[in-house]
Formats: sequence, structure tokens, C-alpha cells
Amino acid sequence: MKSGTGTIRRMWRRLALLALAAALASVVVASGAAAEGEVVLPALSAEAQLGEAAYGVYCAECHGVNAAGTDQGPTFLHRVYHPGHHADQSFLIAALRGARQHHWRFGDMKPVPGVDPATVELIVRYVRELQKANGVF
Repeated sequence: MKSGTGTIRRMWRRLALLALAAALASVVVASGAAAEGEVVLPALSAEAQLGEAAYGVYCAECHGVNAAGTDQGPTFLHRVYHPGHHADQSFLIAALRGARQHHWRFGDMKPVPGVDPATVELIVRYVRELQKANGVF
């Protein structure tokens, strides 16, 4: 059990660093295609709050603040990203392996350097809570 506790502690430390990096990245990252006032920001679960921090580090540069999209990547607040069309696993595969262009004209998505499956799971939780609040499902 000691090694499991150490793993959990390392994960929480890493997520704390991600939260700090996300706060710094929010100063640098341009806002998304949709005005921030147009995105409904729900009260997030604890897991989604961690996902929001990780999203700021790994995703916001291309997919925009609050998943609103940019000129480099699509919004995740579109029905095409509904869980029935893009399951959670599709986000994991895209982040780890990259994805071919198929819905939008932004070009292929390259794998995201440094992201791991546990972090992607938290990011997906954040995106799903945003989607639900914004009527995607």
C-alpha cells in the first residue's frame, strides 16, 4: 500500500503544479472564438476543477478558454462532441496518439506532449461538465 500512497501523492503534487501552470497560462492564452460571456460556467466538481487546470496547460492554447475554440482548434461546446458521438475514449486517443482532421478544417491534431491518461480523464470530466451546462447534452 505504501507505493500506492506514494503514487497518489505524486499525482496530487503534479496536479497542483498543473493548476499553477494553468493560472499562468491563462494570462498568455488568447480567448476562444466565442466570447467568454457566451459560455455558461457551471459550479464544477472537484475532479472537473483539476481537469480545468490541466485543460489550461494542455488544451486551451488550441481549443480556447472554457473550450470555446480558437483559430487553431475547434470548440468542444458543439454537438459533434456529444458523448454519443465522441465518447470519452476518443479524447484519450486524440490526446495520446493525435487525430486526423475529420469534422473541422484545422488540420490534424498532433499528440499532446507530456499528458497521461489520468490527466486526460480529468480534462474530459471538465469538458463534459461544461458541455452539460451549455446544452450539448
